Amino acid sequence: MKQKVYFKTFGCRTNLFDTQVMLAHLKAFERVDCEQEADIVVLNSCTVTNDADYSARAYAKKMHALGKRVFFTGCGANTQGHRLFKSGHVFGVFGHDHKTQIDGLLQQEKSFFYEDKQEKLDQSLLQEFVGKTRAFVKIQEGCDFKCSYCIIPSVRGKSRSLSENQILEQCQVLAQSGVLEVVLTGTNVGSYGKDTKSNMAGLIKKIAQNTPIKRIRIGSLEPSQIDAEFLELLDHPILEKHLHIALQHSHDSMLKRMRRVNRVKSDRVLFEHIASKGFALGTDFIVGHPFEDEPTWQQAWENFKQLPLTHIHPFIYSPRAGTPSSTMPNRINGSVARTRLNQIKHYVQGNNLAFRQALRVQGQVLEVLVESYKEGYYYGHDQYFNPIKIQASQDLCGQWVEFRDYEVLEDGNYAAF
Repeated sequence: MKQKVYFKTFGCRTNLFDTQVMLAHLKAFERVDCEQEADIVVLNSCTVTNDADYSARAYAKKMHALGKRVFFTGCGANTQGHRLFKSGHVFGVFGHDHKTQIDGLLQQEKSFFYEDKQEKLDQSLLQEFVGKTRAFVKIQEGCDFKCSYCIIPSVRGKSRSLSENQILEQCQVLAQSGVLEVVLTGTNVGSYGKDTKSNMAGLIKKIAQNTPIKRIRIGSLEPSQIDAEFLELLDHPILEKHLHIALQHSHDSMLKRMRRVNRVKSDRVLFEHIASKGFALGTDFIVGHPFEDEPTWQQAWENFKQLPLTHIHPFIYSPRAGTPSSTMPNRINGSVARTRLNQIKHYVQGNNLAFRQALRVQGQVLEVLVESYKEGYYYGHDQYFNPIKIQASQDLCGQWVEFRDYEVLEDGNYAAF
């Protein structure tokens, strides 16, 4: 009788992809969706913040206390793995470059610690993305930026890209399994091709020409990675009408302290150009970073309101041990940071509602990939990455549907099929 394994994934979509790679190589065990049923728990960790480290450690200790055999991997393998291994809370620790060996690792009788060398690039082809009609396709690994608040380059290594041929083959295989939309992902996805004489725009054109994939989403781009060739791609029908471009702040003095290469004026010009093409635009934004005093914030806020944003992924700055920002003085009070986060969050929510209302008035047809069904409704996202709730009498999961007649509600769109 096969032992049962539960996979717990923390963090970003790259980690979700890595878990899928492990699932694809799991042969001698039975995968379960409930941790209570499992004999073994594989914890794919995130280490982007101190809180992420704490969550992973706490979960490992909890599973160990419940009698599970715990294996620890992911970005926290090098930073947190030693601590958990020495304390006996995990049976084995292994880095990203061992995940294709999952079957053998879980069968080992002696505890082990295998450090992540951050050099290999996974060459696995996933035959399916378990339970999904949208799949993540990893196109690169690592990051060459040196943002002062971020630990990720030290745990994911330098940027390195997969070959175009492998990515195209992966898209073909996934399409044959029923996947209709892919999300191109990586540690710093916009760095794709720097080391292989390729680039993002060329890759997307080849996916469109050589695979049945219907829609492409891109993870998170840096402003400096969007060149003239990519801007020409904005009119291509395969590209989702939504881009997530990481700005992190809207004041030049803060961007300099964060060791960012983007600046406010050029960010605004770029965003206005892309918005003029009918795109929804999202960004990451950090509030409460050291030196974000009140005058700085007020100017940042005025700059922020000039950006045509429809989506926002805001963070309150959290000191990450081992990064330059964590040693900076002039810390910002937590309650002040929360107020600022809510300020930008609510502002962008208003922008998003106005954006969706304008589409409705213009008669824009929403192209929706239906992803799930829950409590009497189907759920999906349109080409602008806005959620839609659908009432239908037939099974729509995994299908493309179009809606010209729909309601625009505060928390998303609603339609009947």
